Amino acid sequence: MVPDFEVKAGDRWFRQCVGIDIAKEKFDACLFMYDTGSDMGCCTQSVQFPNNKTGFNQLVKWSRKEALKDFPLTFLMEPTGVYYEPVAYHLHKLGMTVYVVLPNKARHFAEYLGIKTKTDEMDARCLALLGCANQRLQPWTPPIPIYRELRQLCRFAADMNKLRTMLNNHLEALQHSECPEPSVVKHYKSMIDVVDRKLEKNEAAILSKVDSDKNLAEKVKRIATIKGVGIQTIVTVIAETNGFALIHNRKQLTSYAGLDVIASQSGDKDPKHKISKKGNSRIRAALYMPAITAIRWNPQIHDAYDRIVDKNPGVKMIGVAAAMRRLLLLIYSLWNSNETYDPNRQQ
Repeated sequence: MVPDFEVKAGDRWFRQCVGIDIAKEKFDACLFMYDTGSDMGCCTQSVQFPNNKTGFNQLVKWSRKEALKDFPLTFLMEPTGVYYEPVAYHLHKLGMTVYVVLPNKARHFAEYLGIKTKTDEMDARCLALLGCANQRLQPWTPPIPIYRELRQLCRFAADMNKLRTMLNNHLEALQHSECPEPSVVKHYKSMIDVVDRKLEKNEAAILSKVDSDKNLAEKVKRIATIKGVGIQTIVTVIAETNGFALIHNRKQLTSYAGLDVIASQSGDKDPKHKISKKGNSRIRAALYMPAITAIRWNPQIHDAYDRIVDKNPGVKMIGVAAAMRRLLLLIYSLWNSNETYDPNRQQ
């Protein structure tokens, strides 16, 4: 099957891609055109645009002027915080093919080419070349609105919980100090109360948002039958994966969450196995405490944890990571099967 960014002309395939290196206030763009028949390509000079709607329109106008006519044109960028979203949404609305690749892929590609220069102009050029060279890229699609909203609510809750933990730690340290200042103690308690009220309102907003979609509410209710997993964890996993829209198998899901196992070996030494942690850290953070709870109360998770710890008595975190991975795959399985959790069923 011919990729959608390739068009045949005679005996040749042409590809052209605009690489975009994004910052908060501006972005650099470079167009690379590649002829696979002659294995040769050329690129334009990098051009800088403001990171706003005016700059997006200028980008589209410039790219259409520079690109070969009657040939598909693609755009490739890195997910730089949230600053890439406006231009990605703008291009997608115009019907453009947009690719969003993780920074480590772009970095490894540049290292493979032997490119040592690290500037915005060179980054844009490398991204454009990557868009032409890699035929396995998956087009980017915007998240479904309800999942985007839930993702923001869940991330806010995670940030507020971190803030609450920090304030509690400071308050405890202050109360155990010699002659704590009463006014400062009062300020800390007041801030903790504010955070608690915000968390309560945010939790109510999450539940209301889930209930607004009947199909989503039913799926979440069924998944919540897993012992040790709460609504907040389930919604976080669903929101961060966009409802598993781009997840096609279990292996891909564990890799996306950074819970895939990798081996490291040197010489005759036995390889060391560990999780890659090269994935969505928010999913891993959301699964940690449920895994601890499931190890204690969920028989299937508890048995699997004991078997792993017996083999690795000195590193119990291996068992915890395995429990996190099992819970993630359970959520994914119940999401697809529309079944409730059966503790007696063999995995």
